[in-house]
Formats: sequence, structure tokens, C-alpha cells
Amino acid sequence: MSDGQERAWAEHAGFYLIEVPRGQAATSIEPGNRIDPAETYGRTAPLVIEIGSGQGHAIVHAASAAPERDFLAVEVFRAGLARTMLDAAREGVQNLRLVEANAPEVLEHLLPEASVDELWIFFPDPWHKSKHHKRRLVDPSFPPLAARALRDGGVLRLATDWEDYARQMRAVMADAADFAPAFEGDWAPRFDGRVMTAFERKGIAKGREIRDLVYRREPRG
Repeated sequence: MSDGQERAWAEHAGFYLIEVPRGQAATSIEPGNRIDPAETYGRTAPLVIEIGSGQGHAIVHAASAAPERDFLAVEVFRAGLARTMLDAAREGVQNLRLVEANAPEVLEHLLPEASVDELWIFFPDPWHKSKHHKRRLVDPSFPPLAARALRDGGVLRLATDWEDYARQMRAVMADAADFAPAFEGDWAPRFDGRVMTAFERKGIAKGREIRDLVYRREPRG
């Protein structure tokens, strides 16, 4: 991290960062460790999770705009989390927490079942080379993890600027018994709660179309 990011981490991690017991890897979570959102945030409120929050531009803006909701940023790159802390502190954001961990383990181990109102995955790493597609987050193993964390009626929002990944996401979710599409036609409208970031503008500038998808968690049986 840069010197500024190191300072941000030192000054703000105590408030924003959720410390978790680790498994074998530095970004893993030891099974059996769950947070209590009401204890973590000091209140009971709708909880929004962003997986792969990057520099935090989207989630800091969202948390600032919706103080009645709680937000959790999930990211494996510490420099991005440090920038998120810095921006959140500058904005006086109090309803945001961060966790440095692998997303599947957050969904499986850290979050209580049915505790999440919305789950956001915006512009995940496309691993665009065919030999790397197996590393993509949204594959057939993903919907059960998302379904576990989301409450009945909860919302999963996806966005990408890579057409083949968008089609893969749509195909995976079409086979997910716990989810139903919450849009008509081929693609969902752009989510107006997602601030336009430099990353999204870059994709547009390169001629890539932004594709949104949104799904609702079906009631548990």
C-alpha cells in the first residue's frame, strides 16, 4: 500500500474493519465464525453487501445516500479497502463496515442465514481468457451461497461489461432454483443506485456494453 493507504488503515481500521479468524489462507475465514449484524452495526437495519468493492466508490456513495441501511464491503485487496476507509471517513459514513476475505467464505461462514437484503456484484473480474473462466465468481457453485445469505425476497444485483460473462451469469442464474428474474427481456435496466465510477466509464469508452441482471430470492420451503 502507499503511505497514505497505510495511514488510512492505521487510523480507520479500528472502526470500519471486521476482524475475522482466519483459516489456512490470509483471506480465508475459519468455519464456525459468524457476525451478528445488529451487534456489528449497533442497530437492526436492512443489510446490503457488495462483493468485490474495489476502491469503494460505489459502496461509499451508496452508504452515504442511504443512512437508514447498513452496508458491508467485501474485498481481498487491502489497498482498495484502505482507500474505502479513507473516503468513508472523509464523508462521515458510519453505516459501513469492511471485511478482507474471499467472497464465498463470507457468504458461507461469516453471515447468518437470511441476514442480507441485497447482494451486489458489480464488474467482477471477468478472467477473460478461456483457460481462466473457471476462476469466475458467478458459476454454478455461487447461487446456493447467495441464497443462503439472502432473506426471502432479497435481491441479487449483477453487472458486467463483458458480454460472455453476462451471458454466463444469466445462464447460471436461469438454473438456480432459489432465484427468479426480477426483470423482463434479455437484460435488466441499469441499477440507478449504482454510481457511475471511472471503472464503468472505462468499459463504455472501450465500446463494451454494460449489462445488468437482477434476481429475487424465492421463499424458503
